[in-house]
Amino acid sequence: MLKVANLTYRVGPRDLFDRASVAINEGHKVGLVGRNGTGKTTLLKLITGALELDGGAIELPSRWRIGITSQEAPASDRSLIDTVLDADRELRELTAEAETADDPARIAEIHARLDMLDAHTARARAARILAGLGFDEATQQRACREFSGGWRMRVALAALLFTRPDLLLLDEPTNHLDLEATIWLEDYLRHYPGTILLVSHDRNLLNRVVEEIVHLENGKLTLYAGGYDRFERTRRERLEQDARARDKQDAQRKHLQSFVDRFRAKATKARQAQSRLKMLARMEPIPEHREEGSVNFHFPEPDELAPPLINIDHVDLGYDDNVVLRDLTLRLDADDRIALLGANGNGKSTLIKLFAGRLAPLAGEATRSRKLRVGYFAQHQAEELDLTETPIQALARRRPDDRETAIRGQLGRFGLSQQRAETKIGSLSGGEKARLLFALMTADKPHVLLLDEPTNHLDIDGRQALIQALAEFSGAVVIVSHDPHIVELTADRLLLVADRTVTSYEGDMDDYRALLLGQRKADDSAPNRSVAAITEKRQDRKAAADRRRELAPLRNQASAVEKLIERLGDARDRLTAALANPKTHAAGKAVVVELKKQLGLIEKQLAAAEENWLALQEQLETLQAAE
Repeated sequence: MLKVANLTYRVGPRDLFDRASVAINEGHKVGLVGRNGTGKTTLLKLITGALELDGGAIELPSRWRIGITSQEAPASDRSLIDTVLDADRELRELTAEAETADDPARIAEIHARLDMLDAHTARARAARILAGLGFDEATQQRACREFSGGWRMRVALAALLFTRPDLLLLDEPTNHLDLEATIWLEDYLRHYPGTILLVSHDRNLLNRVVEEIVHLENGKLTLYAGGYDRFERTRRERLEQDARARDKQDAQRKHLQSFVDRFRAKATKARQAQSRLKMLARMEPIPEHREEGSVNFHFPEPDELAPPLINIDHVDLGYDDNVVLRDLTLRLDADDRIALLGANGNGKSTLIKLFAGRLAPLAGEATRSRKLRVGYFAQHQAEELDLTETPIQALARRRPDDRETAIRGQLGRFGLSQQRAETKIGSLSGGEKARLLFALMTADKPHVLLLDEPTNHLDIDGRQALIQALAEFSGAVVIVSHDPHIVELTADRLLLVADRTVTSYEGDMDDYRALLLGQRKADDSAPNRSVAAITEKRQDRKAAADRRRELAPLRNQASAVEKLIERLGDARDRLTAALANPKTHAAGKAVVVELKKQLGLIEKQLAAAEENWLALQEQLETLQAAE
């Protein structure tokens, strides 16, 4: 059992953990969740002993071997397969000793221990893990240094899994994986024989792998049974019960205090009043839940364009003489919601670059609507940000003609408040940098959003906010994501990028998961169910597209009112500034009276516009709730 008892740990003046306690049984798979910055990674380091506790204790069996995800990518001349094999130090040392030992007794001991470690299957096990994480047999023989950092982090994960620790500590293990490797890892962890403590923002992983959730909030650890969805439901019900109990207690307190106030001075009632004072003192207050700052995204609505937005006709695509994708014929319309499936290296990012206009066809023709605006998100863009700038400066440089109020409004759409908008980009968290990229890519109100792994630095609430914002966006979306939950809730069409081509995938994510894992239906009725499921999925996708079209005019109307409110607000600010200027009053009473008259008219128009906007928002919310 892993036992955390009264854990206290401070970072400067802040208590990251305040007498936190939890117990995890041997063999259990547990998810560790909480907002970014609450201390999840710190807890893993405290468990390994990499950090020293300020108070309390962490206990676990002395025989347990602990393994934790590495923050360093291997970069040696060793092959991938040998790097993974080398990770099991005992196996490596015993194998080397077996070649030189000459004492018969010692040789017997070595071979007995090697049998216990399944040494005869070691290379095959390492190869299977590497294959699951995206490395084919030929690639496994190449040196680590030949690969990029993201691919080498996969090798580090493979090495960790190969060692089979008794306690496996995983910190965002899918961040460097594609969807295909994520699905393989999910299946591997479900069958892992040891104890797992998993930090992840991947809702599917937390639903499919773990059987308990530890929630880290306000320095405390709370254990919930079940996966993430059940945790969310249970926690919501508990908070609702607490709120009702708190309201009931507040009413009781008010009643008791009222009696005390009325009768404290009366001799005949003094004893009763005193008794009620004691009751008030003994009443343990139910703490009010302090919800940490929520995140909301809002993509600005584009103007309408005639279809198709992009048309691709018999296109070959690649770099120099290297053809990555051949003979592509497809189109992109304003109501499309497309997810690209396929292993890394098959050409998903290459196709997105074609959509973005950043890569020209090697053959064939790609045409775009003349007024098309595209918003393109890729993780590497965070590395291109000027860390010495603030978000306001970065967006102002991109949009030099925009007023500061418009710039702040655009940053606010993605949860960058006034304070964070004025903070140096180098001091922002990974999630805040991702939100800044969303603000930059959508500043000119694009018709198409191209999202290449947009969720790596978003927590679960941030990912849910992204899903909601994409659902409300009336333009086209093309997304690549290793998070199946994002794909399931944002995509109406699935395109499979494989074998140098792009084909429509007619199943859903469950079908794709089964395909990747090599699972097959066990009975003859399964194909009929599969066809029915596919038909239902198509109908759902069509219905979702129809709903977006129905809502588009209302959203456009709301967007127009937003622009009017912004213009009226600017006019009000100019008039207010003019009336505060002594030169205006020096110009005479008539000038002042005229300006006040204009200000009054503007304020009436602004109030009416704001009421109109609120009414439109209520209509939108009502229609969305009815879906």
